[in-house]
Amino acid sequence: MEASDGLGPIDYVLIEWADATPTGEAVPILLDLVQRGIIRVLDFAAFAKSDDGDVAVLDFGALPDGAEGLAEFEGAGSGVLSEEDLADAAAAIDPGAVAGLLVYENTWAAPFAGAVSRSGGELVASGRIHTQAFIDALEALEAA
Repeated sequence: MEASDGLGPIDYVLIEWADATPTGEAVPILLDLVQRGIIRVLDFAAFAKSDDGDVAVLDFGALPDGAEGLAEFEGAGSGVLSEEDLADAAAAIDPGAVAGLLVYENTWAAPFAGAVSRSGGELVASGRIHTQAFIDALEALEAA
């Protein structure tokens, strides 16, 4: 599928709670982004890594208090994430941690991407600047 077909850019985030149980504070914000059509959740997985390094996918019924709203994404799976992708995500988190892997479409960008494509434009590069790196760069500029 091409962007001109109405698909926005696809991103993922892997979030780890190494020393704390998720409070669920982010869940209403995520649900709001979906309800307002800013993003569309394509894949969602929650898992835990034992101190021994064993990884277990968490059942939605076993999510911490406050995270019950994530049940809306139960079964969310585009089929694109492979077992290898999940293993790579699990390898990235610390033993004893709980994590969530979210793959989402930036639906807000689909009309723009389609217009660019129809006008003959082509995406030649894309990337992400980590928030802390940007803040550090701004602070360095202010200090200079």
